[in-house]
Amino acid sequence: MDHFYLSLLLLFVSFITLFLFYITYKHIAHFTGANLPPGKTGLPFIGETLEFLSSGWKGHPEKFIFDRIARYSSEVFKTSILAEPTAVLCGAAGNKFLFSNENKLVTAWWPDSINKVFPSSTQTSSKEEAKKMRKMLPNFMKPEALQRYIGIMDHIAQRHFAMGWEGRDEIIVFPLAKRYTFWLACRLFMSIEDPDHVAKFADPFNVLASGMFSVPIDLPGMPLNRAKHASNFIRKELRAIIKQRKIDLAEGKASATQDILSHMLLATDEEGKHMNELNIADKILGLLVGGHDTASAACTFIVKYLAELPDVYDGVYSEQMEIAKSKAPGELLNWDDIQKMRYSWNVACEVMRLAPPLQGAFREALNDFVFNGFSIPKGWKLYWSAHSAHRNPEYFPEPEKFDPSRFDGKGPAPYTYVPFGGGPRMCPGKEYARLEILVFMHNLVKRFKWEKLLADEKIIVDPMPMPAKGLPVRLHPHKA
Repeated sequence: MDHFYLSLLLLFVSFITLFLFYITYKHIAHFTGANLPPGKTGLPFIGETLEFLSSGWKGHPEKFIFDRIARYSSEVFKTSILAEPTAVLCGAAGNKFLFSNENKLVTAWWPDSINKVFPSSTQTSSKEEAKKMRKMLPNFMKPEALQRYIGIMDHIAQRHFAMGWEGRDEIIVFPLAKRYTFWLACRLFMSIEDPDHVAKFADPFNVLASGMFSVPIDLPGMPLNRAKHASNFIRKELRAIIKQRKIDLAEGKASATQDILSHMLLATDEEGKHMNELNIADKILGLLVGGHDTASAACTFIVKYLAELPDVYDGVYSEQMEIAKSKAPGELLNWDDIQKMRYSWNVACEVMRLAPPLQGAFREALNDFVFNGFSIPKGWKLYWSAHSAHRNPEYFPEPEKFDPSRFDGKGPAPYTYVPFGGGPRMCPGKEYARLEILVFMHNLVKRFKWEKLLADEKIIVDPMPMPAKGLPVRLHPHKA
């Protein structure tokens, strides 16, 4: 009997040894080839993922990138992230190459967790769904279409500040900023304005958003599993809204142009077919993610920097109060007012340079190609990093200095400033984000000055940048 158990143990050890040898061989094989970029691949499966993520958790996401640029004396290097062989392309040249070759040499890539949270996208692929959305959005996101939403944004902002900020001595900024941008997205994408109805989505939506880019382990209690349950709950609620909107459109109680939901319900593909309800629900979910997560981070960091830089605050305050004093009682902001907010937008841009809401993104090589003298094999993942350009002294002298004047005139050179992408891969929601950020700034500074309660609050990135404690501040309302 002892001999039997010993044999089993030896068999098990042999199996584990062979398995480890196999995955190590496969890992090394991924990185073999002529003239690959310099770099390390790390351990099988893990690669350098923990270093990549931990630099963000520690508040210095740029460290992973700049350490390797210095180590290899190259703005292109190889690594292994999320169990994928990856080439990191840095700086303006890397940004231009990736953004200009979308769907030619490279295509968008997301972790498998995305398809698990958005299951209907697996019917085609998340890539194909993204392409369809990019074709659909410009009609609603271009400046002339968004002009009619400015008054609605101002109305929602006024209600938001009345409910969450006014009458309080201290508040925590980040969750309130998320509430503002989520309320706006619900109103403008689905015509949902009632705060109780919006609140019904908010908590499960935050669970979904935090689990989308988590470790792809689908077990009870894990972030991905919680995100799937949250997405199922939200999808069920959205389908009820979609069914009611169909009825309202048929009975003439809803307009075909009132929001993106109506457009999706009426739009047809090349064969004249309408999108199914689950597909529409997934697209609305994706828009809610894109429409509020990055903007809420930007709004939060605007509050942070304005608290730290009184001269910059005074410039924003002066500009916004001049606009406020020109308005009749009860008159809402309009397009002309937005065009007067030049300094405020320069400030917001400088905030997003130093704390970009989107740290970077992945692509996948569609074919073998050569970049900057290095071979990139088909199937490799590629990563572009906002920080590799934003904090590069070649593009931005004294990169750690807060200087809104960088955005005067023509502003930074192409592909050096990329919080919204660049070139043909410019985010279609850029103008929408600009409006919601400026409306937030207007309503904020005309009501308050404030001070941070935690002088050295740590910033973490997971996957969006955020203050570790949510940025608590003490409010000082302006005297009437």
